[in-house]
Amino acid sequence: MDKNTILYVIIALLVGFIGGFTLANYINRSETNRLPSQALQQASQTNSNTQRNNTLSDNELKAKIAEADQNPTNFAFQKDLGIALYRYAAMQQDVGILVESQRILERANALNNRDFDVLVALGNSYFDIAFDKKDGAGFQKAREIYADALRVNSDDADIQTDIGISYYWQPSPDYNKAVAALEKVSVANPTHTRSMQYLARSYIKLGKFSDAEKVAAKIKSVNPNQEGLAELNSELAAAKGGQSQ
Repeated sequence: MDKNTILYVIIALLVGFIGGFTLANYINRSETNRLPSQALQQASQTNSNTQRNNTLSDNELKAKIAEADQNPTNFAFQKDLGIALYRYAAMQQDVGILVESQRILERANALNNRDFDVLVALGNSYFDIAFDKKDGAGFQKAREIYADALRVNSDDADIQTDIGISYYWQPSPDYNKAVAALEKVSVANPTHTRSMQYLARSYIKLGKFSDAEKVAAKIKSVNPNQEGLAELNSELAAAKGGQSQ
């Protein structure tokens, strides 16, 4: 899922969960330009050295997952480990770990269904697995969880954007619904370039080249060096039959 990924060095999310291991980087979804789980692709592409050097053993992972299973009512443990595993799965491009993170996050959500961070990570996990498996039902589930997250924080433009992107990437794309969702985001957040990039791409799929050009120009006015802008313009040119921009 093609997002522009920015990796930040942070204090280990797994300290207290996996002794001695420091997760040096994680994917900041509010800055990325994918799909939520383009994390799975982009983390490796942008920082392969970090990916290779920060690898947990199967035994370490299994031990902490087992500890979570043995303490199913400990909300803080389920939340922290579930989110950390989600980020680690993205960094390692490991769908198996992603499935485990989803299971733990489901348990955290059952304990507290109003925790925004849990809802976001859980929605992202459904999105990412659906993207990997080309599963329309998974995308729908992701949207339902994102809607729950928006009931907690209605102003989160990134979650609103991911809802729009889900329509773009589902196995039977609905570009009209993607446009409807993404237009709302870009109107309310005129400098939110990720929503604008997928809005332009949706316009291209619908053959609305003039609208796509306007959005691409707006992205350039916000950030002339926006990552992905050149690719967007190339996609637009190809769709128009190679006409110059």
